[in-house]
Amino acid sequence: MTTIVDRSNAYCVVGAGAGGLAAGKNLREFGIEFDVIERADDVGGNWYGGNTYSAAYDSVHLITSKPYIQYDDFPIPAHFPTYLGREHAHAYLRAYSERFGVQEHVQFGRTVEGIERRDGSPDWFVTLDGGEVRRYAGVVIANGHNWSPRYPEYPGKFDGEVLHSCEYRDPGPLRGKRVLVVGGGTSGCDIAVESSQNAASTSLSVRRGCYYWPKYLFGMPTDVLYENVLKWRMPRPVVRFFGNLFLRLNSAGRPEQYGLPKPSHKLLEEHFVINSTLLYHLGHGDIDARPDIAELRGDRVKFTDGSEEAYDVIVYATGYRMTEFPFIDRKYLNWGGRTPQLHLSAFHPEYDNLFVIGYFQTSTGNWPIMDYQSQLMARYLHLLRTDPQRAAWFKRDKATPMAAAQLNGGIQYYDSERHWLQVEHFSYRALLRRLVRRMNTEPPAPVRGEAPAEKANAPAANRLRSHA
Repeated sequence: MTTIVDRSNAYCVVGAGAGGLAAGKNLREFGIEFDVIERADDVGGNWYGGNTYSAAYDSVHLITSKPYIQYDDFPIPAHFPTYLGREHAHAYLRAYSERFGVQEHVQFGRTVEGIERRDGSPDWFVTLDGGEVRRYAGVVIANGHNWSPRYPEYPGKFDGEVLHSCEYRDPGPLRGKRVLVVGGGTSGCDIAVESSQNAASTSLSVRRGCYYWPKYLFGMPTDVLYENVLKWRMPRPVVRFFGNLFLRLNSAGRPEQYGLPKPSHKLLEEHFVINSTLLYHLGHGDIDARPDIAELRGDRVKFTDGSEEAYDVIVYATGYRMTEFPFIDRKYLNWGGRTPQLHLSAFHPEYDNLFVIGYFQTSTGNWPIMDYQSQLMARYLHLLRTDPQRAAWFKRDKATPMAAAQLNGGIQYYDSERHWLQVEHFSYRALLRRLVRRMNTEPPAPVRGEAPAEKANAPAANRLRSHA
């Protein structure tokens, strides 16, 4: 008979990436005991290079600039670059976890294999690797949604090497080879550009037209300019007009000038594609634009325009499937249609002890939004324990979930799997802030004898400042 470890006074946080760390920090602030279960040997999730499960390639950089990716209460150092690379992002997240005392709660090298309720108990029973079972008061799922790679299905068979972008680390496997990158999103663009500098030849196959935003417009990060425009609260058609104007005035031209398909949707109706160098390399002949694949023919690929070319490697930068979590049955997640129907993409309509942090997609600024979700969660749990009447309004609201499809800020995103979890960041962020203020409650006083955070965690802050 399996011995059950009693952790019924604590919460189980799944994952020590940006969402799990924010959840842990806010739970700790309100004196809620927790364990963070992380299968890698350090925090950071995708942004930790030593994480064998990471889908981030060595040269990856954030597409959100520092002001809009940093947590509100932990600024990114001024000497870090405008767009953090993987090493800087990992250093920042690690310092954050140490600064707010989350690091000591993380159990590394452990894997969550099952989460369920048993025998009518309101608690959650979490099965870890090796068969260990723990009983927790609640669960916070924060392992993200980019973990089930999507491969397109084409007639025929390809005899060469096949990679998904989640398996791509560096251009070593591409050097001297004929490479086809499939997918016109940000990862596909990055990999195609890197391939063009290392492979014998590089083609980029794009099925649907996209708008390609440079990382800088008029000398400032694109998202800084975009945020300023959104603050003026102009009607969406006006925002779209200025967006098209900015792209015409401060870019290399329209994608179709370079052999890419013309977008069939309106500007802002998709997850942003941010890349400043793709059109440059297309214009210089370093990358060859191709349409969608029609058929795989051994060492050759036939495209929908009738053309055919030989390749050694295909890299599918085709995103991820929105599949069930591998460790919890969909019956526990109010699964309806394509995705779980969760209030604000985070709160279960019935359970007050099951949360999903970071299960959304935006065009910019994910980390602070995860923190706002976590702030709301921790305040709600604190009030449930100390003053349930003050939390009654939120309990009523979440019983009828405001799901991701209702958090689009009036934007009608085109119908694709990558947009099933898409929310409009500006209005969603503002909504979470308002709800946090409405739920506002002071965290309990620090435990007697506990050192102030600034002193207790000074080494982490120093390491962050000295990171090159």
